Amino acid sequence: MNTPPVGPHEPGTYEIRLEGRLHERWLAWFDGMTLTTVSNPNPGSQGSAEQGVTTLLRGPVADQAALHGILARLRDFGMPLISVARVEPGPADDAEVVTRGER
Repeated sequence: MNTPPVGPHEPGTYEIRLEGRLHERWLAWFDGMTLTTVSNPNPGSQGSAEQGVTTLLRGPVADQAALHGILARLRDFGMPLISVARVEPGPADDAEVVTRGER
C-alpha cells in the first residue's frame, strides 16, 4: 500500500507503538487517540519489568507539529519508541480503550 506524501499542515491518522505499558490516565494528553496494551508473544531480552508488552496509540493528529508534540511527550515518559506510521482511518479508531497496569 502506497501512502501519498503528506504536507506539514495536513491532518492524518497515526499509529504509534511503544515498548512497555502506558497507563490510561495519560490518555487525556493524547486528545482523540485510543490506547491499547498488548502482550508480545516473543519478548526481547532486555529483562525490563514491562518486557513483552507493547502500547499502541492510534488516532487523529492535526499536523506534523502536533505529531512532534506527541512524540516529545512520549520521549519524556522514557518509553522506547518502536514505530510511528500514518495509517488509513478505520474501525480500529472507534475501538474501546484497553489497558492494564501503570506507568
